[in-house]
Amino acid sequence: MTGASSSLADLLRPVKHVLLDFDGPVCSVFAGLPAPEVARRLRLGLLAVGGQALDGVEAETDPLALLRLIADRHPDLAATTDSSLASLETEAVLMARPNPGGESVLRACARTGRSVSLVSNNAGSAIEAYLTAQGLSGYVAGVFGRTPGDPSSMKPDPRLLLEAMEVVGSKPEQSIFIGDAARDVQAGAAAGVATIGYANKPGKASVLAAAGAVVVVDSMQHIAEAIR
Repeated sequence: MTGASSSLADLLRPVKHVLLDFDGPVCSVFAGLPAPEVARRLRLGLLAVGGQALDGVEAETDPLALLRLIADRHPDLAATTDSSLASLETEAVLMARPNPGGESVLRACARTGRSVSLVSNNAGSAIEAYLTAQGLSGYVAGVFGRTPGDPSSMKPDPRLLLEAMEVVGSKPEQSIFIGDAARDVQAGAAAGVATIGYANKPGKASVLAAAGAVVVVDSMQHIAEAIR
């Protein structure tokens, strides 16, 4: 664990509302249905609808990055692309690999009276499908996925974080965000919320620290233990 000198428990003690990223901290969304395959299917579906290849997006293997590209270059296809991706994400989450530490965080928050909002660039409908399948819906106060048809709502834009805090009536200083990407830290900073970085892959710790994460951990279980 790296970051501020204060312990993780000290950082979390005053927190009443936990903002939690979904893909990574809670589960690996594309573990069963790989991201490149999702991107391939998304392109094929759009080709069938549009009848022609989409310029400049053929090499993109990240489905969310592909959504951004298509919305930027073919804005008339943004809503259709988002809807198709949401369906593919829903298929993917039913084969996702759960992160046991993420579930431990949800349970620890429930035991200590903290509310949890899932804030993600993934589709809200897919997140809700995962929670239902895993029996975790009761541990989450709200799901805030990207705004359908509007990929500009995705992090690093802070609007999903701000919406989540507004809904539960939490101030930034009462909240903490947990995410595994630099864009999460950037969104947290823009929303005025401190971010704990989750380094689930080699090389991420330095990236998250450089982005401004107040603490970086390599296991969600560390956070659950600190909450308890």
